[in-house]
Amino acid sequence: MTSTATETPTAGQSAPDTEVELLIGGMTCASCAARVEKKLNRMDGVTATVNYATERARVSYPAGTEVADLIATVVKTGYTAEEPEPAPQPEQAAEDTPRDPGLDALRHRLLVSTLLAAPVVLLAMIPSLQFDNWQWLSLTLAAPVVVWGGAPLHKAAWTNLRHGAATMDTLVSVGTLAALGWSLWALFFGDAGMPGMRHPFELTVSRTDGASTIYLEVAAGVTVFILLGRYLEARSKRRAGAALRALMELGAKDVTVLRGGKEIRIPVDRLAVGDRFVVRPGEKVATDGTVVEGASAVDASMLTGESVPVDVGPGDAVTGATVNAAGRLVVEATRIGSDTRLARMARLVEDAQNGKAEVQRLADRISGIFVPVVLLIALATFGGWLAATGDAVAAFTAAVAVLIIACPCALGLATPTALMVGTGRGAQLGILIKGPEVLESTRRVDTVVLDKTGTVTTGRMTLQEVYAADGTDEPQLLRLAGALEHASEHPVARAVAAGAADRVGELPAAERFENVPGRGVRGLVEGREVAAGRLFDTVPDDVARARSEAERRGRTAVVVGWDGVARGVLAVADAVKETSAEAVRELRALGLTPVLLTGDNQAVAEAVAEAVGIDRVIAEVLPEDKVDVVRRLQDDGRVVAMVGDGVNDAAALATADLGLAMGTGTDAAIEASDLTLVRGDLRVAADAIRLSRRTLTTIKGNLVWAFGYNVAALPLAAAGLLNPMIAGAAMAFSSVFVVTNSLRLRSFR
Repeated sequence: MTSTATETPTAGQSAPDTEVELLIGGMTCASCAARVEKKLNRMDGVTATVNYATERARVSYPAGTEVADLIATVVKTGYTAEEPEPAPQPEQAAEDTPRDPGLDALRHRLLVSTLLAAPVVLLAMIPSLQFDNWQWLSLTLAAPVVVWGGAPLHKAAWTNLRHGAATMDTLVSVGTLAALGWSLWALFFGDAGMPGMRHPFELTVSRTDGASTIYLEVAAGVTVFILLGRYLEARSKRRAGAALRALMELGAKDVTVLRGGKEIRIPVDRLAVGDRFVVRPGEKVATDGTVVEGASAVDASMLTGESVPVDVGPGDAVTGATVNAAGRLVVEATRIGSDTRLARMARLVEDAQNGKAEVQRLADRISGIFVPVVLLIALATFGGWLAATGDAVAAFTAAVAVLIIACPCALGLATPTALMVGTGRGAQLGILIKGPEVLESTRRVDTVVLDKTGTVTTGRMTLQEVYAADGTDEPQLLRLAGALEHASEHPVARAVAAGAADRVGELPAAERFENVPGRGVRGLVEGREVAAGRLFDTVPDDVARARSEAERRGRTAVVVGWDGVARGVLAVADAVKETSAEAVRELRALGLTPVLLTGDNQAVAEAVAEAVGIDRVIAEVLPEDKVDVVRRLQDDGRVVAMVGDGVNDAAALATADLGLAMGTGTDAAIEASDLTLVRGDLRVAADAIRLSRRTLTTIKGNLVWAFGYNVAALPLAAAGLLNPMIAGAAMAFSSVFVVTNSLRLRSFR
């Protein structure tokens, strides 16, 4: 993965800081990441966060500092850093994602080491298998495992030692080499090399003759367990980031453009804004654009999680990477490259995965001091056992167990792996989480403010009800009214015309159309003088009652008639989305109190609230006053989430404790929000909060395990209750447990 550099303004500075992302190599545990971060932050004006799971450093640095200076600092610390390169576009990512050679090499090292170490461990653990001179076969098999199999550990430990630091590699390297060294001394200078020597295996520390005790199974077994843990951890981390890679790979690779009346196939990166391109059935839409010809259904499930294709026609917007399911479309490109919706989604997910939650910062601080503390505990254990028992073998065994059992890796992996999987799964479901701090907000929220138009409702006026007076034919009423309103551009008129056409089919043409400002429209349709609006001197009682009832229910009532007589009422309203009532129930089930917020009049707002099951309504609010509504709720002690989609919602979204923007809304709303819901379905808001809470719960569960493991394991090892090999196995699998627990988020529905 490549790095990106952006300019970010910093308060109080005349020139903005530059932000860069570096790929860090050579980190093997959380304390490595803590060291790199500490060294970078010591540079003047530099602010850095290093993520062990993603192996990235995000660095903000002032003018006068070069990227080369940052890289040099990382190198001096004992690690590698790559200079930033242009980020690949989503359509290029599939071709640019190579097989991971590091993972392959680690698997090869693990397999060879396992084959060599297995007989060593079996011979040591099962005394009945020990034949004459078995110890020399064990040495022959164990030495390559410790030296060659553990070479990456020893190399990292040596590098850190040269830079005056200690990491988890230091603990493992010292422990395994000490076990091998003791065994060599016992074999060549003690009694352990004598023919007929037998060696019992015990789970705890016992008093034995040091000259006849060997630890080859510990040295080889621990090395294999560490390699196995590293391999499973690396593979799991790769799986954790799979959702982001899959998102980057969604884009089309090439596109058929119209140039000079001809269709030409070109790579998608050569597409320009304004180009018109053809999308045939089964093909991906190459980039964001507007349909100019054709009609079809577009499958956006890979971006939004919505399984039902959406019908599109001329004038409708389409998103790059969606699939044309039916007819031929001609689309005019409106956004390309990094400006597309897909690229922005990928960028949001990547930013979230590289961030750090507050709980992770605590874990990082602990990891940074953990290894030196463990080394001191190991020395104290050796000294304490030696003073108490006078038995060097028991003291050595307990000290080695302490070195090997310690594992800051689980602490370092607890947050980022869960964050990677949670944000990646969210992207697959059309939920974009902007950063780890958002997770804490979702846990505390107790009130959700729902903007009405475009969030709870469709945002489009539609024909809801038709009342025809006695003696009036309803289809005729619809046909004449629809024909007249079809000549008007007013939103209510368009809703009437569209609703009439849907119900009675093709509409006749209107003649002598006239718009009477403030009162309505009239014209000649099929030889009749048709009027709509407030153009009738008298209205029959039944029509008047129908109009009053419609207005009471929050509808816009249009009185329609012909030849001077009012003959019916058409009720028009912003239609409530079919899923909004279910969404409100789901939000209540999460313990949230819904509040409907709108600029519409009280009657309209209450009608919508009643339809979806919301008790509290705040209506007739000016756009600039929405922020005040959110602040008043916060002043009342509420932790407020806001769901909106318009430009006029952006300030309120930013003010709320948690802002959720509908992805069908404006860019301003999306930029101001904490969570973006790619699909225009309010139920996704409940899904987003559930996923965020589940991710936070997973993070906390991981941290409880990681802290609890170390708190319990170190005293056991120091007390001599753990054989070093068992300690090695426990240490390796603690990291695997944390990553595997995080991967359970992939099954979130």
